[in-house]
Amino acid sequence: MFRVRRSGFGIVAAAAVLVVAAGCAAKGPVTATPRPFPGAAVPPRALPEDVRTAEPITIQPAVVSLALSLRGIPYRNGGSDLAGFDCSGFVQWVFAHNGLALPREVKEQYRVGRDIETDNVKAGDLVFFETVSPGASHVGIALGGGEFVHAPSSRGVVRVERYTSGYWSDRWVGARRVTASAEPAS
Repeated sequence: MFRVRRSGFGIVAAAAVLVVAAGCAAKGPVTATPRPFPGAAVPPRALPEDVRTAEPITIQPAVVSLALSLRGIPYRNGGSDLAGFDCSGFVQWVFAHNGLALPREVKEQYRVGRDIETDNVKAGDLVFFETVSPGASHVGIALGGGEFVHAPSSRGVVRVERYTSGYWSDRWVGARRVTASAEPAS
C-alpha cells in the first residue's frame, strides 16, 4: 500500500504548486494592464485639474509606504534603481512609482513644490540638508514625528533617521511639499 509522508517541506511545496497552477490557469481574455516590474520606469500620470491644485494628501501614504519598503537597499553613488540609490535617485524613484515626476538632482528637487515651515512638515514632504556642498545637497522623505527616510552614504543603506536632532538638525535647509503637478517654484 502507498503511504503518504507529511513533512513541512512537502506541505509548503504542495501549496506552492497550487498557487502557481491557480495563477497560470486564468481563462478568457485578460482585460487588466499588468503593473510594471520593480525597477521599471513608470511614466507620470495626467491628473484632473482639481486634483493638481489640492493638497497631496492622497499620495502621501503611498509615497511613505513605498519609501519605507525600500529600507535596506544599498547606497550607490548615482544610483536610481533597486540595485542601489543615492539620495535624489531614491526620492525621484519613489515619487515616479507614485506617478509624480521629479527632477534628478537635489538642487532641482529643492525648487519643486512649495516651501513648508519646519513645524508644518508632514509625511510625504521632501526634507533637505546641506551636507557636501553649500545649499541643499541631501534630500529625504518626511515620515512625520521628526523622522525621515533617505539614502545616505555613511552606513550604506536606505534607512530612517530623525531630522530634529544631532547631525541632521544642524544641516537643515528646508522642506518642500510636492503637489501632483510637481511644477518648479518661481
